[in-house]
Amino acid sequence: MPSKRLFALVVLMASAAPAFAQDIAPLPTRAVVAPQSGPLRLEDVLASSRQHAPQVLEALARVRGAQGKRLSAEGAFDTVFSAAADTRLTGYYDSRYAESKLTQPLEQWGGNVYGGYRISDGRFPIYEDKSYTNQFGEIKAGVVLKLLRDRAIDDRRFNRTQAEADIALADADRLFIAIGVQRRALDAYNQWVVAGERLDIVRNLLALAQDRQKGLDRQVTLGLRPRIILTENQQNILRRQTLVVQAEQALASAANTLSLYWRDVDGRPVIPSPAQLPSDLPDPLPLPVDPKSALSMRPDLRTIDVRMQVARDRLALDQNALLPRLDLNAEASRDIGPIGEGGRSREGTDTRIGLTFTVPLQRRAAQGRILQTQAEIEAAMLRGQGLREQIIAEIDTIGVAVDATERLLVLAGDEQARAQDMAQAERRRFEMGASDFFLVNIREEAAADAALRKLDAAYRQLIAHADLAAASADTDALGL
Repeated sequence: MPSKRLFALVVLMASAAPAFAQDIAPLPTRAVVAPQSGPLRLEDVLASSRQHAPQVLEALARVRGAQGKRLSAEGAFDTVFSAAADTRLTGYYDSRYAESKLTQPLEQWGGNVYGGYRISDGRFPIYEDKSYTNQFGEIKAGVVLKLLRDRAIDDRRFNRTQAEADIALADADRLFIAIGVQRRALDAYNQWVVAGERLDIVRNLLALAQDRQKGLDRQVTLGLRPRIILTENQQNILRRQTLVVQAEQALASAANTLSLYWRDVDGRPVIPSPAQLPSDLPDPLPLPVDPKSALSMRPDLRTIDVRMQVARDRLALDQNALLPRLDLNAEASRDIGPIGEGGRSREGTDTRIGLTFTVPLQRRAAQGRILQTQAEIEAAMLRGQGLREQIIAEIDTIGVAVDATERLLVLAGDEQARAQDMAQAERRRFEMGASDFFLVNIREEAAADAALRKLDAAYRQLIAHADLAAASADTDALGL
């Protein structure tokens, strides 16, 4: 019977909100009840969840942590100042020596440039002859360049690249979490509005029975109807009151769930009041022109791409370890001032250039790392291919659902219009005595049943559009 279908549909929809609430852990902060300040809009909820949802704030904290790691990796290219001094207090020699040096690592060629100043006084033993300077000291400048190993990449540059990748991974994770939060916020808001619409439908159904009770009282008093019909209508009122109570419970549950996404300026959950329900369902989210063209925006795909790039950089670092080391060192120095204790040999500009060559005879460690990294790159490529195919299939499936919900909504609207016409016509016939109570009750509940099916079709359309926005990472539609 229509009344049984109506009862079952209300119970089914009433269970949706608490079931949805299980996806998110309850917050320790106490929720507050919102003042009755006007309809609550979807964009207000999305803005609030974007700014205050704990999951999003946690992801942002991880991004800041990755940025700190990137700054730490930049420390490998910091300018370094060093100084040293030495004095012989007793003994045959009375030498004194001081030196300072400034070193700047190079981001290219894997080496560094340096400059320094040193000054000495007194006499040094012959084995420390290089410590002598003229009376005003010595200035020098030099450069160290990596000609083979560490020229294109080294541990410093790879660590910085790894830190930059960690930022990209943390940001992709932040976007992935934010999309999920906004998607659930959409569900929570739509379920709350649908629960309010559902409550209006069953309240209107109850009001019809209550209004009819007044008319039946007069007709029974005048002897136009048997008294048993009052009892039957009262039974009908009780059944519809049960539906109203269940719908009110569903609305309260949906409001509690929505409070996880609608928060005040301090981030505390806010429970919306029934007076803040909008007059109608929100419009479905706009459909992207080509959902598959936005695959690059998917944070999970971006994560795979970043990890593949890191693996390629690691492969270059491993291949770098196979190269022999050939380092070039060029330096120029000049003593200034009058000739010191070391004699005239410090006069003029001293320029030097040198090469250092080393090669490992066995490079099995590097070769093993290369094989491991190549396998990792291949696995990531296959993982990315599988994920892309899965996403395309998901988008196609959602597209089918979008088309189907549009047609179902039109059919449900036509059915509701006809059911309403039948109910109104049956009520007029009942008032004129041409119909019976049983038939008019069936018509009314069938009309309410059709209204609930139309509401369910509209809700499914909202879900399909939201699913497509999330699957295509449409950040504009999701309020991001």
